Amino acid sequence: MHPSHPPAAETKPRTPAMAWIARRRRTALTHILRGACYSLGTGLIGFGFVWAERLL
Repeated sequence: MHPSHPPAAETKPRTPAMAWIARRRRTALTHILRGACYSLGTGLIGFGFVWAERLL
């Protein structure tokens, strides 16, 4: 019969800084995704204005 969970691999003891980073990883990824979306939108709007100026 197969165990439901594989045996835990040995882990290094976490320093307080590493534990802090691990707890906030999801928040950091959310901020990175938000920043990427804002920059993409700003770039598209900028290219739209440049394109519109060339047409006028």
